[in-house]
Amino acid sequence: MMERLREYALLMRLDRPIGILLLAWPTLWALWFAGAGIPRLHVLVVFLCGVMLMRSAGCVINDYADRGFDQHVARTRARPLAAGRVRAREALWLFMALSLAAFALVLTLNALTIQLSLVGAALAATYPFMKRYTHLPQFYLGMAFGWGIPMAFAAQTGAVPPLAWVLFAANVCWAVAYDTAYAMVDRDDDRKIGVKSTAILFGRADRLMIGLFQTATLGLLVLAGFMSGRGFGYHAGLTVAALLALYQQWLIRHRNREACFRAFLNNNWFGLAVFAGLLTDYLG
Repeated sequence: MMERLREYALLMRLDRPIGILLLAWPTLWALWFAGAGIPRLHVLVVFLCGVMLMRSAGCVINDYADRGFDQHVARTRARPLAAGRVRAREALWLFMALSLAAFALVLTLNALTIQLSLVGAALAATYPFMKRYTHLPQFYLGMAFGWGIPMAFAAQTGAVPPLAWVLFAANVCWAVAYDTAYAMVDRDDDRKIGVKSTAILFGRADRLMIGLFQTATLGLLVLAGFMSGRGFGYHAGLTVAALLALYQQWLIRHRNREACFRAFLNNNWFGLAVFAGLLTDYLG
């Protein structure tokens, strides 16, 4: 039993929490904006638990969809499904259990949030299949990872104002930037097996496009600050985030696989910088 639980934990990528963090930061941005610096405790707990459950569910369904591809990619061939240590049927049951647990949490919130959660569930379930049909799965990932933003506003305020969609757009741009850097790690393998990504689409313009999407992210976050009347602390956080974006550009300058992966991981600090600035601004 312990060995099965270990394999399930690996399938959910609990040993690699970067996905949870990249999903959590924009959700926390939204909760603090929507709650004017004081989100309700129940809403905060529901969303933090939901982030962990849905990210885990997303990893499971992603590996289920990619179980045939992952065997041919050096970075992923040892994953439980690709290596045959977990059966496909087990993965589907685990995905359903995690999704139902997350939905049970949402049922404690208002009707609008419950309705929006159905869209979020559809995005999470269908995202892994996008890379087969379009070179833009990173945009879809941004939508899936960012759907917690309108949900957070709905849960906290009962409405989804324009500010929520500005933050949502910022998250989509951010996801395209960091996931393109991530896709650069697997670009050669993806070409061989027919998997599509923005890293392949952008080609030698990859660094430029990442920079443009990083700039768009920061610009939209500045706009969000203007719309909500944020002050020095928030913009100081955005300044730190901008410096981190420049550091990421330096990391990917030679398109080295290891360095591109480090640039991807560095986005945890980008998300933290934005949240720390927002928290500081509200506390001030």
